[in-house]
Amino acid sequence: MQTVLPPHLLFLFLSFFFFCAASPPFPLPLSLSYCSPYASSPCSTRLSCVGMPPSSKKKAARILRHVSKVHADVNEKLGRSYYDYDVVHVEWGNVDDYEIVRKIGRGKYSEVFEGVAVASGDRVVIKVLKPVKKKKIRREIKILQNISGGTNIVTMIDAVIDRATGTPALIFEHIANDDFKSLYPTFTDADVRHFFFELLRALEYCHARGIAHRDVKPHNIMYNAQTRELRLIDWGLAEFYHPDQDYNVRVASRYFKGPELLTDMQDYDYSLDLWSTGCVLAGIIFRREPFFHGRDNADQLCKIARVLGTEDLYKWVAKYGLTIDPALQAAIGRHARKPFNRFIARGAESLANADALSLLEKLLVYDPAERLTATEAMAHPYFDVPRAAFEARLRTGKEAAAQAKNKAKLDKLRKPASFNKMLDDPQPERWPVQPELYDEYELRGR
Repeated sequence: MQTVLPPHLLFLFLSFFFFCAASPPFPLPLSLSYCSPYASSPCSTRLSCVGMPPSSKKKAARILRHVSKVHADVNEKLGRSYYDYDVVHVEWGNVDDYEIVRKIGRGKYSEVFEGVAVASGDRVVIKVLKPVKKKKIRREIKILQNISGGTNIVTMIDAVIDRATGTPALIFEHIANDDFKSLYPTFTDADVRHFFFELLRALEYCHARGIAHRDVKPHNIMYNAQTRELRLIDWGLAEFYHPDQDYNVRVASRYFKGPELLTDMQDYDYSLDLWSTGCVLAGIIFRREPFFHGRDNADQLCKIARVLGTEDLYKWVAKYGLTIDPALQAAIGRHARKPFNRFIARGAESLANADALSLLEKLLVYDPAERLTATEAMAHPYFDVPRAAFEARLRTGKEAAAQAKNKAKLDKLRKPASFNKMLDDPQPERWPVQPELYDEYELRGR
């Protein structure tokens, strides 16, 4: 007699059969990663392929949220009008007030040109924005309104738009800059100390005003070796910090991403900038730029773990209830912490001195809560000499005089109406400019 399965049992059997046929066995052998295009090297497994959810996914409740130990409530105290860029309106200046001279850089969100202000002949920097959401442009402008011209912060002097193409551009002070690839190898120990003290002054300034830069890297640090002036530029990824807010982890450049970004810890804070600063410092004193050189985000975390060790990594992960996909854990492996003196390059011993290594150990820390703040870092013995020099300039009035002179120079260029007058902005949600129009825009200024 032939046995016939009841319909409900047949349905369950077929469902199980097709599920098994369509799904890979678990656990997957690392060499047979389900995301096969990236399986040739364990540490090159993509984050999205090993279970690290993108920032848009809903997060499971964690056992502990991170809150900044400094300046956590700055924006709340300053009020909504200070940080709310959704209601910012900009009166765009006249694009014909400036002419482009030459292209000097490009990035994911902009093209950068050297230019001149037609009326005065003064050199300026013109940042032509690529098609992005209006909200992102408003955020950058609002942040620059709040901190532009602050301590070692680049000054925005105007915001213009080409009405024919809809192309917006931000106009900045011109900064004589030495390319970091040729500059850094020439640094003495005193140069490095001064350079990072000035960078930390910029970070202390913006953090105290509730703003994290989120893209600290050599390309965004302008430095004139002759005058020893530094400016922190490119505030396109900067954001206002609120302790109850989750942030996009797709910020910062890969080599300077903190572990919090690589593990999808969205409640990060200003301390991300201190990790990035530590990466820049390590690259200079060890003459190994970049210091952590991952092929992708997953490999970047592997590279970090091979230096800082895995014991502290998993302590930090457990503390906050973070998750790392088993496949990525297997790729990371187990590593003891390597002392930083193992990375000292021949001929660079004076740069990687005891004070420098001590500072680095306090910046390159997995747990954001345990990293030095900008203010704490400036108080480190590594900066005793530049800090004493700065305090002397304060006492003698030289610092105030230099700031007043620089402000007077920039006030001649700055267009206050572009920032203060509130107008309805007629532009659509995305700027209707095509990439090929940049060539036309560049040629028009020649």
